[in-house]
Amino acid sequence: MRKIIHIDMDCFFAAVEMRENPALRAVPLAIGGSADRRGVISTCNYVARRFGVRSAMPTALARKLCPPLVLLPGRMALYKETSTRIQAIFRRYTELVEPLSLDEAYLDVTDSAHCGGSATLMAEQIRAAIQSELGLTASAGVAPNKFLAKLACERRKPDGLFVIAPQDVDDFVRLLPLGKIPGIGRKTAERLELQGLYLCEDARQLPEDELKGRFGKLGVMLADRIWGRDDSQVQATRVRKSIGVETTLNADVYDESACWAVLTRLIPELELRFGERCPRDQIMGQGIKLKFADFQQTTVYRSHGGYSAPLFHDLLHEGLVRAEGKPIRLLGLVVGLPKEGEVNQLSLDLNS
Repeated sequence: MRKIIHIDMDCFFAAVEMRENPALRAVPLAIGGSADRRGVISTCNYVARRFGVRSAMPTALARKLCPPLVLLPGRMALYKETSTRIQAIFRRYTELVEPLSLDEAYLDVTDSAHCGGSATLMAEQIRAAIQSELGLTASAGVAPNKFLAKLACERRKPDGLFVIAPQDVDDFVRLLPLGKIPGIGRKTAERLELQGLYLCEDARQLPEDELKGRFGKLGVMLADRIWGRDDSQVQATRVRKSIGVETTLNADVYDESACWAVLTRLIPELELRFGERCPRDQIMGQGIKLKFADFQQTTVYRSHGGYSAPLFHDLLHEGLVRAEGKPIRLLGLVVGLPKEGEVNQLSLDLNS
């Protein structure tokens, strides 16, 4: 039986700013881009959340919901330095740390001898150390696997700890809404509800083969999650799979020429970024991302050997066909990287 801790810092960027300037604690505070440049909220404190402000919300909407909102552009260097110190605290207890972002990580403490091997006590000590040494609060979940540890962490946010003991897994999962399972978004949850599936308990009534037959890859995942199963390991090193760039436009664009003008400015930046990590002939694929004015989005990706900037024009055309005339507010580019030690065999064949 594994012992997994999931740690999630509470409103991390905003919390760091409030630590640096305590006068900000009592006001609605958000970190994000300016409204006049069509920015979005990166994170906000709990005062702002009471007004309805949320992460990923357009800044203009956030200001309508909360006129007294204090907006800061953010200081990424400070956040990264603080994150490094947080991860150093994690590694006092285990080297099996999988950072998901600057403010979130999984820890596998199965074989840790600290606290007599108690994952619960380790989580308490980690939270206490973050509070005393960095002046920040963190929430934690403890469970037998990553899936459950993340759900446990969400149960006690902010500044809390929730434990799912092995003997409690079935009771916890049975009445869990399917929409709470990571990877199931709003539309997928609605699709499940149309078939009478609201809770894990409902999905358990179907044989696993039927789940897989009805829902494909989603059914394979559901067949495990509805019983609380997750065999994924905590990965101490995460291999980067792609590199991308994107920009939110000051005004919506509609036609292909306007979109291509934007992409021609992004391509050199993308090439500079991936050129520091990967030769052009080892690129595994290219993609383009379009986000529409209604915040729906589409990504067109093509796997192939080697890099070709003109290919983005073909991908753009395909993306605009999918757009069906919708105004576009964001454009992005991405390239796929080979796995560590992997050689792009297709590019070798093409060049032979």
